[in-house]
Amino acid sequence: METVISLAKVTAELGGRPVLRGIDLAVRPGEAVALLGANGSGKSTAVRAVVGQVPVTGGELTLFGSPVRRFRDWARVGYVPQRSTAAAGVPATVREVVSAGRLARRRLRPLGRADRAAVDRALGLVGLADRAAESVNDLSGGQHQRVLIARALTGEPDVLIMDEPLAGVDLDSQQVLADTLREALGRGVSVLLVLHELGPLQPLIDRAVVLADGRVERTVERPGRLPGTQTACHPPTAADELSATPTLRTGIL
Repeated sequence: METVISLAKVTAELGGRPVLRGIDLAVRPGEAVALLGANGSGKSTAVRAVVGQVPVTGGELTLFGSPVRRFRDWARVGYVPQRSTAAAGVPATVREVVSAGRLARRRLRPLGRADRAAVDRALGLVGLADRAAESVNDLSGGQHQRVLIARALTGEPDVLIMDEPLAGVDLDSQQVLADTLREALGRGVSVLLVLHELGPLQPLIDRAVVLADGRVERTVERPGRLPGTQTACHPPTAADELSATPTLRTGIL
């Protein structure tokens, strides 16, 4: 089975400072992988490297089997950056922002019937169909995040990459995100997320990868199915290692 995302001993720098120090990570088709860890652990740098925003200085990083530096089929990748205003202060309706997600497929050609249907479907998935004609500047922070997610989904990607989608988002929007990801995973879409804690996404996660100082500290399979799962993130203690019941702490210090 083709690996969707693969990082093998990947290193990267920001401003001449090492940030990733030999990361190994794989995401397979239809799988949801969460990157966890404290601020500065390398989570966001890892996903930005995957989407080509941060150059890799060593190791091997591939998307759908192709080295990221030669990868061109970006229509297969949906990317939701860290929370920001959906239109960056530019007057635009919700529909206009979400429709921009079809541009990679249309190559700037006018949207057709299938494109408009994809936009409608994405708006429905994130619960914003009734706000489509409104300005994004009138939305709450959580609704802005839903717009960014809808924009990524409307391109009908094979992999969805999200950088801290729950940060500063209200509980209703968190649940909408969980429902949206459940639907996408059901269609075979792969998901890579940066999270501070698993929260409502916990039951959907196939593998949690905890980073520390630019390295993989530990990996936990099926964290949502572990008995005694908790929601605070720190390295395992001796008591954790000796416990017969595995515990995953997945928040921030």
